Amino acid sequence: MQVKKKGRSNFLVQGSILAVAGIIVRLIGLVYRVPMTNILGQEGIGVYSAAYQIYNIILLLSSYSLPLAVSKLVAAKLAVREYRNSYRVFTGTLFFALIVGAIAGIITYVGAGFFAHTVLNMPEAATAIRVLAPAIFFMAILGVLRGYFQGQGTMIPTALSQIFEQIVNAVVSVLAAYYLYQYGLNADRIHGTDIYANAYGAAGGTLGTLLGAVTALLFCIAVYFMYSRVIQRRLRRDKNPAVDTYADVGRMLAVTVIPVVISSAVYNISSLVDNSVFGYYMESAGQLDGYTSIWGAFSGKYLLMVHVPVAIATSLASSVIPALSKAMARHERTKVMENISQIIRFAMLIAIPSAVGLAVLSGPIMNLLFSGDNTEASAMMLWGSSAVVFFSLSTVTNGVLQGINHLRSPILNALISLVIHTVVLAVLLWGFDAGIYGVVAANIVFGASMCVLNALSIRRIMDYRQEIRKTFLLPLLASAVMGAVVWGVYELVHMAVGSNLLSILVSIVLGIFIYFIMLLLSKCLDEVELSGLPFGRRLAAFGKWLHLL
Repeated sequence: MQVKKKGRSNFLVQGSILAVAGIIVRLIGLVYRVPMTNILGQEGIGVYSAAYQIYNIILLLSSYSLPLAVSKLVAAKLAVREYRNSYRVFTGTLFFALIVGAIAGIITYVGAGFFAHTVLNMPEAATAIRVLAPAIFFMAILGVLRGYFQGQGTMIPTALSQIFEQIVNAVVSVLAAYYLYQYGLNADRIHGTDIYANAYGAAGGTLGTLLGAVTALLFCIAVYFMYSRVIQRRLRRDKNPAVDTYADVGRMLAVTVIPVVISSAVYNISSLVDNSVFGYYMESAGQLDGYTSIWGAFSGKYLLMVHVPVAIATSLASSVIPALSKAMARHERTKVMENISQIIRFAMLIAIPSAVGLAVLSGPIMNLLFSGDNTEASAMMLWGSSAVVFFSLSTVTNGVLQGINHLRSPILNALISLVIHTVVLAVLLWGFDAGIYGVVAANIVFGASMCVLNALSIRRIMDYRQEIRKTFLLPLLASAVMGAVVWGVYELVHMAVGSNLLSILVSIVLGIFIYFIMLLLSKCLDEVELSGLPFGRRLAAFGKWLHLL
């Protein structure tokens, strides 16, 4: 019985490894994005963010889905002990990645001017886009290696490579952004312009992305060679007479990759739509001069903070896909339903208090991290923090649908949500003159639409209904109490000592404690459920010590 329990929660443990790595990566991201934003200013970080969106979209179209596809196919093969076929998936996908990554990188480099001028309406972004082009090639290969390790049931190589990638990214981005921004300022003084500083500074920031990708790739290659003896032993032990041809692998890859690429592209293209539509709105309103600054506050401050807790959901989605694929391959319906319930509950236990905390401390956090005027960024966070919940839930449910082999459902759901998102965005901008807050609201609508449509798809396919009380209502109640305590403690400590940093730290630590207490008092988690979570046994022991379990 104990073994069975361990098996059921293993994907949560592996997901937690990725989640912890995701938190570390996001924290490192905050550490370097804050000084980089302060170096470049809101205009410069707006150029950087715009260039990065083009990079993300092309990465999505070319190779972003490869880790998911490889992990899913490899896990399914290993579930029935087809070791040679699982390795064929890896080698066939690696060849595909080399070709597609090279083509996508060339297109990005050659088309940088078109993307910057026509798509973004931001010519200064062209240089940064060109710097990012080679990273697409390296990320394609890296994605295959990460997916292969994840399909084996271990997230450690992916987690460590992400951390190493981000450390190099942080150091190089800040240094390169500073020196190239200064170089651009000198060029602007010589030529009497105001474009070179933002263009070169943003390019310096993207240089960290390139070198970080190279570092992570070298690490994963080293891990692969260390693991090669185990792979060879498994291949020799495989007695299965049916060996997939590379044509078979190509067909399996196409069936898996194409739907995921389309759904991921549509799911993430909303940010590019926002950037482009908002740019043309500002131009039509005669406010184009303030476009890059406002967009910098939105993308470089608001979205940066939103994506920190969402990274946990992304990690959980990555871990649940191979777990669900194995359970589906073995026709273990009960296990599939348990995994779906666990992953959604765990994601909401993190996302809901994160959204409340970001709303309550929106102003103090923005002022702590970023220099200059943070009034608009703080207001965006106050009114738009619910995006954390919707994007976390939609990310996890996307992973569930992909894990249970229904890859088309996220495509249709994302397309419908994108149409709704675009219509709402246009109405809010040109009908109500909502400005950047229209973009914030449209993003929330997109995430909420994805959540509803994904839930309906899972219900239709699996006849599954998510438990509501313990998944949503009780965490929301606990988070509301936590939020009130956090706000009160921050105000009291700030009045007493006048330190924004100390006030935030004290209120957050106490808020986490209050949230945990409320979860136990409301019976949202019992001892068995708590023990099944990562670090749950220690938390259960602490709860017993408090006489709440």
